[in-house]
Amino acid sequence: MTILQQLGMTCPIVQAPMAGVSTPEMAAAVSNAGGLGSIGVGATDAVGALAMIEAVRVRTDRAFNVNVFVHATARSDAAREAQWLEALQPLFARYGATPPSSLRTIYTSFADDDDMLAMLVSTAPPVVSFHFGLPAADRIAALKAAGCVLLASATSLSEARLIEAAGLDAIVAQGWEAGGHRGVFDPAAPDDELGTIALTRLLVTETRLPVIAAGGIMDGAGIRAVLALGASAAQLGTAFIACPESSADEAYRSALAGPAAHHTVMTRAISGRPARCLANRFTRWGADTPCDAPDYPIAYDAGKALNAAAKAAGEGGYGAQWAGQGAPLHRVMPAGRLVELLWQEASFDV
Repeated sequence: MTILQQLGMTCPIVQAPMAGVSTPEMAAAVSNAGGLGSIGVGATDAVGALAMIEAVRVRTDRAFNVNVFVHATARSDAAREAQWLEALQPLFARYGATPPSSLRTIYTSFADDDDMLAMLVSTAPPVVSFHFGLPAADRIAALKAAGCVLLASATSLSEARLIEAAGLDAIVAQGWEAGGHRGVFDPAAPDDELGTIALTRLLVTETRLPVIAAGGIMDGAGIRAVLALGASAAQLGTAFIACPESSADEAYRSALAGPAAHHTVMTRAISGRPARCLANRFTRWGADTPCDAPDYPIAYDAGKALNAAAKAAGEGGYGAQWAGQGAPLHRVMPAGRLVELLWQEASFDV
C-alpha cells in the first residue's frame, strides 16, 4: 500500500503547511477534494494548535497534516540584537513608532516543546511533518506509536538520508524555488540551492522513501512533471495563497497579483532564517543592510513589530509575504476547486 492509499488520498496533491496563511478551512477543503490539506502550527503553542486541529476535524473526516518547526534553539546575542534594532530604528520612525526595547524568542521549537508533543500524541493527527530538522528519536517514536504518518522536509541528499535513517515515512523535497522558509537543517552551512527537478530526481534515485516534490509547482503540468520524475506526490503552497480560505491579508494578495510576483527573493531580514518572499520594502532594506540578523525566531520579533507599525500607518510592504518563483501563475478560486482543477490538468493526456 502506498502512502497515498494509506492516507485515503484520491489525488497526489499536498497543500503546503504555510504557517500564518494556511487555515483549518483551507486544509479541510483540500482534504475533502481528495488531496492532503495541511496546517502549520509552528507559530503557536499547544493550546492554539489543538484548537486548529479540532477546527479541521469539524470540517473533514479525511487525513490532514500538522506541521511543526524543529529549528535549533535560538541563541540570544544582546550586542547583535541591539545592533539590529538600531538599524531598524529609522524604519520604525518613518511610521511614527519605536523599535522594541529588546527581542524575544517568539516561537518554541518542537525539539523543546513537551506540551506540543503531548498534545499531538493525544490527538494523533493522521500526518505530522517536520520543517528545519528532525526531533529526537524518542519524540519520533512517540508520534509513530500514536499512529501518525511522519514527513520531513529535505533540501539536500544528506538531509534526506538523515530523515530515512530516523525512520520517517516520506520526504518532502524542497527545491530552491519554494516560497517561505528554506528547510535547511543548518542555516549557517553551505547551501547547494538544488532546484526541485534535480533534488526530486536525486532523492527518488538515492533513497528508499516516497518523495513529495515541492517548489515552483503551480499547475497540473508541474504536478505531472514531478510525478514523471518518480515523486509520489506534489506539494503546492504559493498556488493556494490567493484562495478565499487563506488568511493572507489584502496587502499580501495585492502584492501577489502585482509585479512583485515576478521578483521573489531569498531573505533573512524578516525572520532571521532564509526564506523566499515577494520583493517588498523589507526585502529591499535587508539587501542593503550590512549587519547580521539575530537568530531565528528572535529576529522575527522585530520583523513582526515593524510590520504592525507600518500597517497601522497604511503601508503593507513590510510583511512576511512568502511566495515561490511560480507566483505569477497563481489563480484565484476556492481551495477545493483548485485541487480538482489541478488534478484535471495533471491527468490530461498530452
